[in-house]
Amino acid sequence: MEQKTNVQSHAPFILSLDVGTSSTRALLFAANGSAVPGIQAQETYELTLSNDGEVSVDADTLVAAVASTIDNALKAAGPLTSLIGAVATDTFWHSIVGVDTDGRPVTPLITWEDTRPRQAAAELSTQLDGKAIHERTGARLHASYWPAKLCFLAQTQPGAFSHAAQWLSFGEYLHRQLLGQSICSLSMASGTGMLVIRERAWDKELMNVLGIRPDQLPQLGDLHEAIHGLKSEYAERWPILRDIPWYPALGDGAAANVGSGCVTEGNWALTIGTSSAIRVVVSPEQVVPPSGLWLYLVDGKRALLGGALSEGGNVFAWMDKTLKLPSLKEVEPRVAALSPDGHGLTILPFISGERSPGWHAEARAVVAGIQTHTTPVHILRASMEALAYQLNAVYQQLIGVLDVHETKPKLIGSGGALLSSSVMQQIVVDTLGTMLYPSSELEASARGAALLALEAMGILPDVGKVIPSLGEPIQPDAKRGEIYRQAASRQMQLYKTLLGDIKE
Repeated sequence: MEQKTNVQSHAPFILSLDVGTSSTRALLFAANGSAVPGIQAQETYELTLSNDGEVSVDADTLVAAVASTIDNALKAAGPLTSLIGAVATDTFWHSIVGVDTDGRPVTPLITWEDTRPRQAAAELSTQLDGKAIHERTGARLHASYWPAKLCFLAQTQPGAFSHAAQWLSFGEYLHRQLLGQSICSLSMASGTGMLVIRERAWDKELMNVLGIRPDQLPQLGDLHEAIHGLKSEYAERWPILRDIPWYPALGDGAAANVGSGCVTEGNWALTIGTSSAIRVVVSPEQVVPPSGLWLYLVDGKRALLGGALSEGGNVFAWMDKTLKLPSLKEVEPRVAALSPDGHGLTILPFISGERSPGWHAEARAVVAGIQTHTTPVHILRASMEALAYQLNAVYQQLIGVLDVHETKPKLIGSGGALLSSSVMQQIVVDTLGTMLYPSSELEASARGAALLALEAMGILPDVGKVIPSLGEPIQPDAKRGEIYRQAASRQMQLYKTLLGDIKE
């Protein structure tokens, strides 16, 4: 009884929905920002994949998966459901679905991993000033963003394109199905590549070139602009959630920064989940991203400068499925026993094309140097190292643009693929040459969404003042770092041979 009373003393609770690339979760967080133990539901879902680069999912299938997690989380919460004060949501950035006048999908939900629009991105680059677009929107003309996706859909699915009354990210589509209306947060909008960051408005030149009317893009708003009132079928299903505020969805990367305690310029987030990224919160008015990086928004007052790789845990998942390796937990001691760069392999890990820093959407994974003695464990170790080299390229660009060569930032690690592997952590630390503080928050994105909801409600005055919960720092080894620097140079030589120079 004492424990139950203690939990209830941290009300109101936030139900946080975290929609990831391969699974979706629902968790309950207390007003102090801590996860309520034992209240977590997860549903996996299958993506549609094809040899030409398609990575999509049926939007309604994903809505059903989210709804199922809500069912199970509320069941687990029991009497605590009466103390839920709001629902927060984060979803993967860059997705797009077209809907008709009745709000029904006319296209699948196309995810950030889909590389089919790569040729459309190249065509747009010949029509538009790519550098000016990057400076205005914070995003490159690349297959992962809306301009290339919309151009691709207009060329390959003209019927669906002309039939689309509006274009939405999954966060807005989810809320329209559950609530009947939605607000596109500045955070989600900034991940489309269609938002003028400093004006907080849709880009007129891009709309004109793409043949998109202003009313075909969703209504913009900030994170505090909540929606109330579930549609009747969901109000009957979840009466406890019917009249409480549902806050607009935000990008999962922004949420991960907040949830892991990286809301100031001194704390940088390094995440390896399905994909990978290094991100730092900055003022949106003061930074113009260099060519390898992007600039998105957390909300109306905070921007997120960083670089994202299209590879991370997805590389290890592919290897597990294709090379029939044991689980990483089982095989990790064997990986750890191998010497740094002792496998003789050079890998470009681009199984989903390249984003930062070179933006070659057409890139594909390459393994060079295979010999008779090469084993799957060698390839796994080499893939970990290859991923770290790419992250270091992003890290060095951030160091340069923010001019923090003397006082290095505190690097805070999050994401399942990073936190579950001590070998991966050490490789990253040695490659970057800086300490890494593992976040103790295993669900950083869900927590970040909850913290921002608590800030919007006035319960937390400033999420930037929430002290992060961190593990002991992992120290870099200079000798291993030198080995990795030489291997990274070899990787760059292969990169230039196959792909050319990094795109400016």
